[in-house]
Amino acid sequence: METITWHDFEKVELRAGTVLQVLDFPEARKPAYKLQVDFGELGIKWSSAQITKHYGKEELVGKQIIGVVNFPKKQIATFMSEFLVTGFADENGDIVLSTIDKPVPNGHKLM
Repeated sequence: METITWHDFEKVELRAGTVLQVLDFPEARKPAYKLQVDFGELGIKWSSAQITKHYGKEELVGKQIIGVVNFPKKQIATFMSEFLVTGFADENGDIVLSTIDKPVPNGHKLM
């Protein structure tokens, strides 16, 4: 593992956002959803997430998640992803979301 400085960590914009909408993403190579997330004053952004094994679309709406919002946009199949949804792989490699256990304002930065 490479050691980073505090300055390096501060460059990563890990922000709180609330899922507004979840759509199927049949064009993706691996099963995924398209997520629309409200990041407060940073705006509403879209991303794709391979989280279909652990989450149904209905349970994601209203959930606060953590996203990296300062990566460049990335083309995924026919879709342009505007941020990175964060999560951890379980023992089978399926993604479990990084979430927030108590509500915080959308757009707030992870400290």
